[in-house]
Amino acid sequence: MYVCSCFGITEKQVKEHAAAGACTPRQIASVSKAGTDCGSCVRRIQGLLGRGACPRRELLEQGGESALPAAAPARPVAVPHPAAALGRALDEAA
Repeated sequence: MYVCSCFGITEKQVKEHAAAGACTPRQIASVSKAGTDCGSCVRRIQGLLGRGACPRRELLEQGGESALPAAAPARPVAVPHPAAALGRALDEAA
């Protein structure tokens, strides 16, 4: 089922990105653009991510920062229109 119809992102893709370490809607947006156009899918993405389902979070709880793999440099996400409200929605959902 599609989560983000603007970019054709499915639940399966969101779960795959989460398994690879994307733990917030903003991180999902970085790797897939989901949530960066109209923003209506942000709460659904947050629901799929849930609490405690993040491999990075589990690593932090087990062994602290030293247990985390080196992070890749962040890539900026191009937003096609002014999205101040979207940024607030992403921050509230995280």
